Amino acid sequence: MLLIRCPWCGPRDETEFRCGGEAHIVRPPDPDAISDAEWADYLFMRKNPKGAHRERWVHAQGCRRWFNVLRSTVSHEILAVYRMGEPEPKA
Repeated sequence: MLLIRCPWCGPRDETEFRCGGEAHIVRPPDPDAISDAEWADYLFMRKNPKGAHRERWVHAQGCRRWFNVLRSTVSHEILAVYRMGEPEPKA
């Protein structure tokens, strides 16, 4: 069981949270100007690293706010938690 530190509510059990996928994905500025293949790449292609990975999480059973987590995909250890808009921590 993971203990996740919500930036607003403090440490809580992982069952209160939902993962929203990879963090820091930039939407294409003009989706109508890109090809179907480029749009599919934006929608579906994500990194799958072994090691530190940045993810978006929401405190679904608490404050309902979104934040970012730097988590090891090997050990599931949470290395850092930071609010949306804050600079990314070093991996």
